[in-house]
Amino acid sequence: MKKFITNMVALSSLMLAVQQFNAQKVVVNREVETQNDGKMLLGNQLKEQFLKAPYADWYTKEHDEYAIDQKAISELRKAKINTYSIMVFMGTWCEDSHRDFPRLMKILEELKYPDNKLTIIAVNRKKESPSGEESLHNIQKVPTIIVQRYGKEIGRIIEMPTTGYIERDLVEILKKDDTSVIREIFKK
Repeated sequence: MKKFITNMVALSSLMLAVQQFNAQKVVVNREVETQNDGKMLLGNQLKEQFLKAPYADWYTKEHDEYAIDQKAISELRKAKINTYSIMVFMGTWCEDSHRDFPRLMKILEELKYPDNKLTIIAVNRKKESPSGEESLHNIQKVPTIIVQRYGKEIGRIIEMPTTGYIERDLVEILKKDDTSVIREIFKK
């Protein structure tokens, strides 16, 4: 029995060491210098990073000038968007991201959307990030805004909102969700 306990403790210690080794540290707010684009954000970002130079030049202007569709905001509140997770893939070098990312942030601020449900991943011109999450989500164009519930994607906005307004596209995504995700979970 003593040998069994000793072996279990040794095995547990080994497993813990392997877990520690495999746990990757996520670097947040990584900034790189490139020859063609100058400073560029890469990987997981916090929204405050966009208030710093040189990103604030485009971020602040677009954020402050954007007129939100309040009817869509009201519908997003009714649909409880704050219970969904949002993942955004964007490029600090990309004009579409310069336009739509600050608009999305203004919409989320208006909704008092929880920061811990938002993931911002900046990619390079090849649409790559250090963690490789873009390949898990098949990112071809930026910005791409992915809405998830219970860890499952329910919709995305790719490059430009189809309605012309991010908040209206988000309403359409949430309308499609209703109970379909719950039904799928209980199928398994």
